[in-house]
Amino acid sequence: MAKIISPLTSTEVKHAKPKEKEYNLADGNGLMLRIKPSGSKIWLFNYYRPFTKKRANLGFGQYPDVTLAKAREKRAEARALLADDIDPKDHKNQHAQAEKERLTNTLQTLYLTWFNVKKSEIKENTANEIKRMLDLHVMPKLGSIAISKLTAPMVIDIIKPISEKGKLETVKRICQRLNNIMIFALNTGVINNNPLSGINHAFEAPKVRNMPTLKPDELPKFMEDLKYASIKLTTLLLIEWQLHTITRAGEAAGAKWAEIDFTENVWVIPAERMKMKREHLIPLTDKTLDILARMKPLSGHKDYIFPSYNNPLTHTNPSTVNMAIKRMGYKDKLVGHGLRSLASTTLNEQGFDADVIEAALAHADKNEVRRIYNRADYLERRRKLMYWWSEHIEQAQIGKTTQKNNIINLKVQG
Repeated sequence: MAKIISPLTSTEVKHAKPKEKEYNLADGNGLMLRIKPSGSKIWLFNYYRPFTKKRANLGFGQYPDVTLAKAREKRAEARALLADDIDPKDHKNQHAQAEKERLTNTLQTLYLTWFNVKKSEIKENTANEIKRMLDLHVMPKLGSIAISKLTAPMVIDIIKPISEKGKLETVKRICQRLNNIMIFALNTGVINNNPLSGINHAFEAPKVRNMPTLKPDELPKFMEDLKYASIKLTTLLLIEWQLHTITRAGEAAGAKWAEIDFTENVWVIPAERMKMKREHLIPLTDKTLDILARMKPLSGHKDYIFPSYNNPLTHTNPSTVNMAIKRMGYKDKLVGHGLRSLASTTLNEQGFDADVIEAALAHADKNEVRRIYNRADYLERRRKLMYWWSEHIEQAQIGKTTQKNNIINLKVQG
């Protein structure tokens, strides 16, 4: 016949005295209070492990921190786990480990892990910009906080001073990058939800501003101003290079001699230097070849076609064109990127195929089949377009405008 155990009372627990050797007071159903010679009293739960049926003890804490009532609650939870063949000790250890990882996975830790993955997918300049922004505005105040403890009000409070300064684009990017980190943490199992998903709605959206550009009929005046501009020869030729090749600032400034195929008269920009991360081929015209010929004595022995004035081992800063245009009196009227808009507007007005123009601008083509077709067929069509555009610019330099139908004897192969 099983031994009947009378449940303990609070008075028995409170007045249990230490003895020369430790002893136990049983409460029943595996719960007992162990009294040590030192006088400490510890709650233990004795049970059979699932499957192995070996005996084990699970500590519930020390009395009086854990009361008799609380110890009985813990016993009930443990027995419920056993009913589902879950070892309560293993369950406790796993929970403790998960909690430890949750608290040690700070925003700073997850940010660095995410960044190491992210920087392999983006350009170095973009990666540096992201790191500077988060290191300056976010990590000093939030980096040490467990990512699972972050709340929307907490983060909004940190970003609000930036918003109040009118730096709305910075606010937008901070919200985006923090959500990138949170989604990374979510996908790697560190957190179960993203409380920051809507923080961008707490701030005014940045106003969309079009890049300042010129109207097509303003090109002759710009070319006249460029001709007499007080700027270094390398900068002047870089502006002309960017204008004639219809490239982005970083692509133009970072041009290398090794990228020029003088046999086919093509500039091959590798995928890693392109915004869309795919190789871009630009047919070279007589004018762009002339620019290269003028740069050859200055940089032909270097890697970069347009080397930096301060550090010839690297290329000219992409912002150099913007600064030069600004000094020419075009502040708020034109920026380097606006040269691409000028080309696009002009070429569209002249009736060139829109797909060929988009290919020349290296814009993404969502139609994969057509993108493959572009590479095979559009290059020669783009060569005609690029020759027309270069000739148009040349005509603008002497104060004339060019009509598409007037260009007949272009030196175009194919």
